[in-house]
Amino acid sequence: MAARRVHAIVSGRVQGVSYRATTADEADGLGLTGWVRNLPDGRVELEAEGPDDAIAALLAWCAKGPPAARVTAVATTELAPTGADRGFAIRR
Repeated sequence: MAARRVHAIVSGRVQGVSYRATTADEADGLGLTGWVRNLPDGRVELEAEGPDDAIAALLAWCAKGPPAARVTAVATTELAPTGADRGFAIRR
């Protein structure tokens, strides 16, 4: 199956609610590689790579997030797959 890579910016109340940790857990469970990090402006940024159906599932999850999150938008950009990531990391 062809790999897909996306870059996403998640807006809303997404910091201080375990968004990064639960995103990493969700991505790991879906077999995706990539990373997630907080941005200084309160948003969360991520890149994820893997099969199209797993990417779609992660993006659907990102639109909801963990219970304490209040997501207002998920802006995505398609990227060329790199195959460079090993696992899914939380960046600081």
